[in-house]
Amino acid sequence: MIRQLLKGRDEQGLKQARQALADLFGVGALDPSRHGRIALIGLRGAGKSTLGRMLADDLRVPFVELNRNIERLAGCPVTEIYSLYGSAGYRRYELRALDEVIKTHPNAVIATPGGLVSEPVTLNLLLTHCFTIWLQATPEDHMKRVIAQGDMRPMAGNKEAMEDLRRILAGRVDFYTKADISFDTSGRVLAEAYLDLRSKVLLHYVPADVEVTSQ
Repeated sequence: MIRQLLKGRDEQGLKQARQALADLFGVGALDPSRHGRIALIGLRGAGKSTLGRMLADDLRVPFVELNRNIERLAGCPVTEIYSLYGSAGYRRYELRALDEVIKTHPNAVIATPGGLVSEPVTLNLLLTHCFTIWLQATPEDHMKRVIAQGDMRPMAGNKEAMEDLRRILAGRVDFYTKADISFDTSGRVLAEAYLDLRSKVLLHYVPADVEVTSQ
């Protein structure tokens, strides 16, 4: 009966249903302090690191690049995590790193790995405890920005790199749209994009009260 009721519902309808069930059974309720943590999701090249650092500086809160925390927990770079433990091992470290950040940072700007959204448990943890923003961009802009960072791997020996990128983006759109809001960074200079993003964030950002104990 529940499946029949939910069949054909759009994402907004499913979101309301999940929240109603969570409220009914007292589980999975949204963290009341989530608006103190701003999490940026999206593919690599969307501007998560650049805009995230600027936003954290402006809000005077820590900037957390989740991949760095994953590497610290694993004791090796992301590439080695995949080599040693595979995708499943990386996802376990990703979940641990996010859980740690949530528990230790009541206020923060968090840049997440692009594929985090494909793991349901991790995505649900993020949505429950953080105000989440999908930074969007066209596939062309994603590719240009990655190459501008000095990483030529997306194009090296791969004539279908752009088509691969389009497929990855299309496969994750349904996950990215679960974010609280989306923000398009395509075709915009950095200063303009940042000021617009900042104004949208300030409409929602509510810093959590942090208890300071004297020593």
